[in-house]
Amino acid sequence: MSMEAVQTDRALGPMNPVEQKFAPERLWLQGDVGLLRQHPRVAVIGTRSPTTLGQARTRKLVASLVEHGAIVVSGLAAGVDTIAHTETMRRRGRTIAVIGTPLDEVYPKANVELQRRIGDEHLVVSEFPPGQPVSRGNFPRRNRTMALIADASVIIEAGETSGTLSQGWEALRLGRPLFLLQSLLSAGLAWPGKMVEYGALSLERVDDLLAHLPDDGPFDAIAF
Repeated sequence: MSMEAVQTDRALGPMNPVEQKFAPERLWLQGDVGLLRQHPRVAVIGTRSPTTLGQARTRKLVASLVEHGAIVVSGLAAGVDTIAHTETMRRRGRTIAVIGTPLDEVYPKANVELQRRIGDEHLVVSEFPPGQPVSRGNFPRRNRTMALIADASVIIEAGETSGTLSQGWEALRLGRPLFLLQSLLSAGLAWPGKMVEYGALSLERVDDLLAHLPDDGPFDAIAF
């Protein structure tokens, strides 16, 4: 499927000054661009090395989101991101991959087929023009853009130095709902408590998302 470059405010609609501050000037899109005009969009993110329980929790959350019509957003990284995308498609939901490379590159290489399928059937988004060299700094920038695209973000699992945390802080800066699975608050980590101090919310049941999502429906109470 062909790629197109679109001004960010045209792709996402008008942005307030906080949203505009770090928004990329344009986005490169491949796939169903209409997904950027549909709500709710929920980012499901986390570590590249989730525990078995974290993997199960990712699938359980995605299943409920898909059942109730949410678009699942993630970053096409290994681990939680890959599970979020693949489980969404397995359940015939809709997904958006926000990537840290140009559209003509793939990272990790193991996700070549996954990125191709999302670009053909769903939507892949990049803020990096084709041919631009890939650097480590691309991925925190990707997380910032993903927080902008998502109506809310949910962190499944993440260690103290996880790159996922950059998206959590960006969601809070934007005033977007940030949810942490309840299990994170009892995991002996420092960062969940800090994010809660700044407004992050504990997610015990999917209906905890209900009041924070636009155009939402009657989410079932599914415990995590």
